[in-house]
Amino acid sequence: MGGRVARVARTWAVVLGVVAASALLPAAPAAAHNSLTGSDPRDGARLAAAPERIELRFLATPKEATTEVTVTGPDNVAAAGGAPTFAGKRVTVPFRPGAAGLYIVTYRLASDDGHPVKGEIRFTLTTGTPAESPSASAPPTTAAPTTAAPSPASPTPAAVGADDDGGTGWLWAAGAVVVLAALGGGLLLRRRAARR
Repeated sequence: MGGRVARVARTWAVVLGVVAASALLPAAPAAAHNSLTGSDPRDGARLAAAPERIELRFLATPKEATTEVTVTGPDNVAAAGGAPTFAGKRVTVPFRPGAAGLYIVTYRLASDDGHPVKGEIRFTLTTGTPAESPSASAPPTTAAPTTAAPSPASPTPAAVGADDDGGTGWLWAAGAVVVLAALGGGLLLRRRAARR
């Protein structure tokens, strides 16, 4: 009886080991695939006061040489107040607010596996700076400041990741943990059978 249990435990250990190895192989490229994990302001936010900076947080540390971040406001006006700065997995861009309306932060970076990752976050500034007059010599009556109404385009609720893996890397990792737990249980049964 003890020999039969030991053989079954060994068979299951081998089967589970093969399953675990095959489950981990596809997860390796996905683990090297970077993605956006958060931002400040968050995607879809409505802000009454303009932030001083925009921060993007990534799963892996982005490389300065291959990371591009642009910020545009209403009427496609550039709203970045300078070059991005890098600190670990965070990229920060100074923000130069303009008119009230929709602001779009787009990013593009290369993952460790070489695939480009790109996406965007959107937020709405509900109050803006007065529009500048087109000419300094124009009379004040024709250059009254106007505040643009918020853009009719509604912000998208989630960041767009064109090459994002959709989170399947986490599923593979969870599957591998289950398989390894089963493998450990099989080895425990084997030890118990060997003691009898």
